Amino acid sequence: MIFLMIVFTHQLSFGKIRLPDLVSDKMVLQRDVELKIWGWADQGENITIRFRNETYNTSPDKTGKWSVKLKPQKAGGPFVMEINEITIRDILVGDVWLASGQSNMETPIARLTDRFPEINVSDFNKIRYFKVPTQNNVESVQENIATGGKWFTGTASEVMNWTAFAYFYALEAYEHTKIPQGMLVSSLGGSVIQSWISQEHLKDFPNNLIDKQALSALNSSKLDKGRNLWNQKDFDDADWQKAKVPGTWKENGIQAKGTVWFRKNFDLPLSMDGKFARLYLGVMVDSDSVFVNGKIVGATSYTYPPRKYDIPGGILKKGKNTIAIQLTSNFGNGEFVADKSYKIVGDGVVIDLTGEWKYNIGRDISRDEDYKSKLKNLRNTPSGLYNGMIYPIRDYKVRGTIWYQGESNAGQSENYAVLLENLIENWREVFQWKQMPFLLVQLPNFMEKTDDPNAPSGWAGIREAQFKTSQTVPYTVMSVNYDLGEWNDIHPLNKKDMAKRLFLAARKLVYGERLVSSGPVFKSMKVENSTVILSFDNVGKGLKSRNRALKHFAIAGSDKKFVWAEAKIKGNTVVVSSKEIKKPVAVRYAWSNNPEEANLENAEGLLASPFRTDDW
Repeated sequence: MIFLMIVFTHQLSFGKIRLPDLVSDKMVLQRDVELKIWGWADQGENITIRFRNETYNTSPDKTGKWSVKLKPQKAGGPFVMEINEITIRDILVGDVWLASGQSNMETPIARLTDRFPEINVSDFNKIRYFKVPTQNNVESVQENIATGGKWFTGTASEVMNWTAFAYFYALEAYEHTKIPQGMLVSSLGGSVIQSWISQEHLKDFPNNLIDKQALSALNSSKLDKGRNLWNQKDFDDADWQKAKVPGTWKENGIQAKGTVWFRKNFDLPLSMDGKFARLYLGVMVDSDSVFVNGKIVGATSYTYPPRKYDIPGGILKKGKNTIAIQLTSNFGNGEFVADKSYKIVGDGVVIDLTGEWKYNIGRDISRDEDYKSKLKNLRNTPSGLYNGMIYPIRDYKVRGTIWYQGESNAGQSENYAVLLENLIENWREVFQWKQMPFLLVQLPNFMEKTDDPNAPSGWAGIREAQFKTSQTVPYTVMSVNYDLGEWNDIHPLNKKDMAKRLFLAARKLVYGERLVSSGPVFKSMKVENSTVILSFDNVGKGLKSRNRALKHFAIAGSDKKFVWAEAKIKGNTVVVSSKEIKKPVAVRYAWSNNPEEANLENAEGLLASPFRTDDW
């Protein structure tokens, strides 16, 4: 009885103070700056913080929030922090990086272990990782992040909790500086840049301002008829329509926007009764939840990742089994992508899942169009991720920000430069640091190569916007990556070299090292007769061509029709010409979705950023 009273009393006392999940075991605090520790407490509670032989005292305001400022700390650790009865252990002081963007910042490190087997034996306790849980709130800013976040080390027992780019960047930074590194990752797959910018900083884009009354009405209509019903094994789907998998909704005659359920029965031999199996569902567009015999076995929230789900033991039965998929595509372009594997594999048995399925529409959002017309660009969920995943962490001091995003904005690249500039201004304002470094990851190559130099390219437009931002916005740099992508995978696996290039830029911008950190940068052009002479900055020890003759230069006359051109290096210039163009007026370099053959670099081996001299 005495023991129970002690435990009960301790829990009451502990409960008087709440901390954000960021302030917890294994956290990394930014060195050499004044720090802020915050939380919430009951009225009348006195808060005492002890850290590195210093004591700080405070009490909550009327809303229950409290904060203290800690004097700048030198790098080191591990340390212990005491906040009343709460003890936070294994704290490091070093450099903290806020890493944000969409799915390429989200790529799980587990996808890279075959290519980089050293991940499996990672032994780096001085690098740490925290993933901000998803919280999308378009209605208002949030004071705290969603629950569930946790700091992890870079040791083998915890490294599988990391995302890939964050791991390789932290490792590169630590091995160079020998200072603890913390990766604070706040990202979401499929997100557009508008969702990461506050409403105040979207005022130049009226289509991204929220009609909150219409939003409330829309939210109340989001009901899926099949929820908790159509996933069940014994549900009667006899009157459902038929569809073929793989295939698109349109190919199957599905005229809907929203959620469509797919069901298929399959038989298993006695040998598979209760056994573990692996489910392969290719790639689906956009998001899915998958059930086998009524039990959920996997879910993915956005397009492109391969769907590979484990079916735990005890779910599969001999004889008839049922798989149900809740597939959501709010644009009506749902799809089971062709030329991918759709099967169940286990204990020597392979069940082919291609062919005929049954389907029914769970929710058609077409009737919400009236609300959507008032909400303008709802798909962008403008400001929602800023409200829920950036604003709540504004008091956590960082060394700089990494931004890897743009794929979802490639269809409207013309506005991206302004949006990116607004985002940088917004974040520097909310973090109260006008010189906050921004490190931009330029989009790599993707999609099939084209032989047409006039083919439109949203990805080239995004790259141009990223490049211009790095040149015009102070304390901003960019890495070039159009040789590191994969034409058939929007999530290229070589995050190691991407991180290495970006940290090279950080060494110059953030740490002030004197080095060549980028490839040649287009400066000017001059026309002489039928040739164009291009001049560059950042040539380092000189211009060169990687492996072969220069590729991916195109030239045009006043008719604005581009043709592939011959390009040769002459000193620190590139001379471009074509027999087809007698009076050239414009040149483009690496201007396509997939310019992987573009090969202009400096002697330091850093590629030139794609560019164009026209504004057509």
